[in-house]
Amino acid sequence: MTTRRNFVIQGSTGVAALTLFGKANRARSATTGAFAVHNFVKSNPDAVFIMRTKVESKFDSDGKREAGKSFSRSVFIPDENGVPPSWKIALKANMLLGKESDPYPEGYLMGANTDTDFVEGIIEGMKDMSVSEKRFYLRDTSSTENELIGSGYRAMADRTGVNLHTNANVKSNPDSCHWVDVPGAVIHKKIPYLQPFNTPETFLLNVAKFKSHAMGLTLCCKNVQGMVAHPYQGYCGGLNGPRRSCNENTLVSDYEKTVEKNHNRHMKQGIPRWDKPGRHYNCGVGMETWVTRTLDNISASPMGLCVVEGIYSRDGSHTNGPHPPFENNSKVRGIAHDYMSNIIIFGMNPFHVDIIGHWLGGHEPGNFGLFHIARERNMSKYLNPMDIPLYSWINGAPIPAKLSSFERTPLLTYYLCRDYDGQNEEVYHLCDEPFDYT
Repeated sequence: MTTRRNFVIQGSTGVAALTLFGKANRARSATTGAFAVHNFVKSNPDAVFIMRTKVESKFDSDGKREAGKSFSRSVFIPDENGVPPSWKIALKANMLLGKESDPYPEGYLMGANTDTDFVEGIIEGMKDMSVSEKRFYLRDTSSTENELIGSGYRAMADRTGVNLHTNANVKSNPDSCHWVDVPGAVIHKKIPYLQPFNTPETFLLNVAKFKSHAMGLTLCCKNVQGMVAHPYQGYCGGLNGPRRSCNENTLVSDYEKTVEKNHNRHMKQGIPRWDKPGRHYNCGVGMETWVTRTLDNISASPMGLCVVEGIYSRDGSHTNGPHPPFENNSKVRGIAHDYMSNIIIFGMNPFHVDIIGHWLGGHEPGNFGLFHIARERNMSKYLNPMDIPLYSWINGAPIPAKLSSFERTPLLTYYLCRDYDGQNEEVYHLCDEPFDYT
């Protein structure tokens, strides 16, 4: 395994060697349909990689599609010892809201979903390695058929030939679900997933969107919530939410006591904003519940690769947000906004990818309980984004990089707003207060 220090020493020679190795691998098994994640990425599972894109406009479909192809062709390599042709590729994108769902003048907002053109580019790039389109399964439990049409995913699936299905329900369609036992469960003893998520011989490709929501930035860790079948996927229901939506025999019997005990302990430890009062999801104990359910989910979900598409990004919450509304739109207090960020963040560990993503979104990751508790449960090695091994992904090769060399895109969120105990923080804000990582 190449160490970070040795890679720096190798310099351009190392880059050339990696590039030539990738080409040799590609030539060796391009006809088999077997593939693997790039050897350097796979051999450095704690690292995070950032690929800059050069798309001029969020409406540039060709540019976004080419960015997806470029990413796919350089990060996935033909490898006869890798993922075999018989395996399924379960692609979890955020497919909830497309631009047609935005109640604003045409051309103002793009979709709050993972960009369909970028995903199409990924699929087409892998098809260049003889990976059949029949192996791809696109799923998102929160999307209705109308939303799939509005987001553009139905048309994209028709163009590429991939299998697209949504809205599986445990009660009405139990055969569409696959139950998985949760190791080290705190709330969920077992979880139902939309097939083929978390079934044997399946490669999970987690492609999230660079955007904000109630949980801060809803990147890779939040995105896989949509793998869970309805109504179990409703993680934003506060402390009592699991009781309302899940069968008792799938839950840890006294989970409420454990969550409340953990919440009190984490408040004493100083997790920022964990002291916000209330019983709903956007308060301290509610967020402790969401984090716990999220960690239960991820602990049962082996990741093939975690990706955040940030060609363009969005702040606010779906279509609502911190920006002045149009005069003819009095139904909402404000609207969201899109930004051209032109980055793709990826790696093997969803928490490390999301820590870097939060920093690039203008936030200090130490201010988010998710990352503290993931580290406590040994699912993340890091809390400080500056400690994570970081590489620029340039022409299909990793180049050691400093996080400070990347431009940040501040994405305002309504995560645990400090509007209590005499505090008057804006509803949409940055969690950018300095955090003492020592």
